[in-house]
Amino acid sequence: MAVSRMCNVVLSVILPIMFSNTCNAIKCFDCNSANNSACLAMHIPKMHAIIPVVDCGERMANTIPNQEFFCRKITQTILHPDQTPEVRVTRGCGWVKHKRECYKADNMDHLETVCQCFGDMCNAANTFENVKLTVLATVAALFAAFKTWRGHA
Repeated sequence: MAVSRMCNVVLSVILPIMFSNTCNAIKCFDCNSANNSACLAMHIPKMHAIIPVVDCGERMANTIPNQEFFCRKITQTILHPDQTPEVRVTRGCGWVKHKRECYKADNMDHLETVCQCFGDMCNAANTFENVKLTVLATVAALFAAFKTWRGHA
């Protein structure tokens, strides 16, 4: 009986957190590889020591009030007149949501991929929402292991 109650409490706390998608007080990495080469690849641990993290609500409140902010990563391939390509990455706050997690746009002088995500500092990753899937899989595995262990006890 106590185990069942504990499972209900855990699920009622964890699931709403996992499936929440919006937040006014979200923190995002904020950089542009045009002036900070560390912005290109953020697979290094403790990247926030190199790349600034901003609170989007605090930073944008005066400019864009009453918005639900999110993090965004824009990868651009700029095509220079001599046809040499240059890759630039911009990470920061977003406020106009797109219907897709990632989308592409191309113009005469550049190609870009824009990805949006909704968790603190999620714009470091190459793919988004993997954290929620990992947490869900971990919780499911723990419950399965607990159920198996309880069956043997």
